[in-house]
This record gives sequence, structure tokens and C-alpha cells, in this order.
Amino acid sequence: MNKTLWIAGELLVDLIGQEIRDSLFRTHTFRRYAGGSPANLAANLSRLGHSVQLVAAVGQDGLGDYLVHEAERLGVGTAHVQRIAQTPTSMVLLSRSHETPEFIAYRGADAHLEPAAFPYEQLKGAGLFHCTCFALSLAPARETLKRAAETAHAFGVPISLDMNYAPSIWPDRAEARQFVAHWCQLGAWVKVSLDDCRRLFGEDIQEEEAIAQLLTWGAGLVCFTKGSAGSRLKSAHEDVSVPAEPVHILGEATGAGDAFWSGFLSAYLRGAGAAEALRSGGKMAALKLSIDGPMPEKVSLD
Repeated sequence: MNKTLWIAGELLVDLIGQEIRDSLFRTHTFRRYAGGSPANLAANLSRLGHSVQLVAAVGQDGLGDYLVHEAERLGVGTAHVQRIAQTPTSMVLLSRSHETPEFIAYRGADAHLEPAAFPYEQLKGAGLFHCTCFALSLAPARETLKRAAETAHAFGVPISLDMNYAPSIWPDRAEARQFVAHWCQLGAWVKVSLDDCRRLFGEDIQEEEAIAQLLTWGAGLVCFTKGSAGSRLKSAHEDVSVPAEPVHILGEATGAGDAFWSGFLSAYLRGAGAAEALRSGGKMAALKLSIDGPMPEKVSLD
């Protein structure tokens, strides 16, 4: 049975620089894309054949119309995307980079996801509940998503967290750590990179220490993405690493992490072992990096 995957959090417009630059200061031309890490993940999981529901908030404006249209075009369910009056759709400006891009977020409707908009009871029987640190950084969305994760956990639904923490989005680092710890206590599957960990825990933390902290908090597994060095999954029962897929890079790094997580989750939820799931994630990331533009509408991991 293809259980519905519930993906919640930021749905926003990415304005991505069209020149390869180290900074936004040196970027002159931008192109519009449908973005937000959860929305990217939802679209990629739909491309891979999953039934997906997106829960998010956008403005009652042309950019909100654009984002809902793009999600629906890719087969993502949008019945629970809330339209917020008098609050504009959120936007992010990003540099075009093969590494972690510089970005500026203009927060609006994404943070206004209200509890009344979340169909908590429909999480019963779901295949997954996923959200991000970005989405948790502001209220009232923070409280809405916390309640959703707790509800999903009570129903026995796997919990997923992209630990995409950034101090510019969530200045209270101690508060962010408390929320990440709470997600780990729900047995969350955590996707993280060394950059994410150093932003959340401090610049001197290393891979082993960061993974150990997340597992001590109760994470069901930690998936550590390492760019060209591949990826690693560690849990209480296994520790598996795989190399990165070979790729000729044509596109920007933005969205590659979401592509990786979609490939991993798609395989893992279908019963693949850790190594196979990591390789599936690597294939999706490599596909994203090899394309200068949007992903194909349908993708097969085979």
C-alpha cells in the first residue's frame, strides 16, 4: 500500500543567481523557482511515485498562486496549503554555488501556518511526517508543527527532520537545540551535514561528536551528508558509509540535499537496507547536480 507521506513547512519562492558567484553582492541576475526544502522534498517524492500531501502557508498573491500551481503540476497534494491574507508569500535570495550558497530569507506567510490548518487526525496511517529547522524557527508555525510531530509519533508514524539550521533564520541557538532534541526524542530520522552541525553546536564540533549527540538525544538514525565524500548512516544498530555518485556538475548545489533525502526516504520506506538507501539518495543528488534547471517530472531510481 502506498501510504501518504506528509511533508510540512516552508513553501516559498527561490530567486537563484544565474552566475556562479561566492556572494549575493556579486550576483546580478536571478531566476524564479518554486522552493522551500519541504516543498522540494515533496515534489521529488512525488516524482518517485509516492502519494504526498504538502502542508504549508503562502500569501494570497501571485507568488502564492505560482507555488501552488507548481506543486499541483508535479502531483503533490495541496489541499492543506493555507492562504494567508495581508501577508506576502515568503522569498529567499540565493547565490548560485557548487558549495553551500549564501542566502537571504524574506519571511512572510510561511511562518503563519496555524493549528487550524493542520489535519492532525489524518496523520493516522501516514507513511511519514517530515519538517525542517527552517520551518520551526518562527511561531505560530513552530507550535503547529510540534503538535503535528507529536501526533504522528503517537500514531506510530516515522518522523523525519532536515536539520537545516541557520543562525540568520533562528538566532536563538539554544532554543533551536531544544527543538532538535525534542524531535530526536520522537525517534526522528535526522538528515544533517557538518555545516549544519557547526552552525547548531559550534564551529569546533566534528562528525563523530555531532552524530553521537543526536543519537544520545534519541534520534532513530542520523544520515550525515558529506558532499563529494559521500554519505553515512549511523543508528544504534549500524554504521554504514557509501561514496558519492560520479557526476558532471551543470546545476547549482541548491536543492541537492533535498534530492538526496527524497531518494533515501523513497528507498528506505520501501524496505531497502541502509547502503542501498544511501546510494539511492546519492543518485538523486547527482541527478539534481547534473541538470541546469528543474528535475524531470518523473524519476526512476533504477
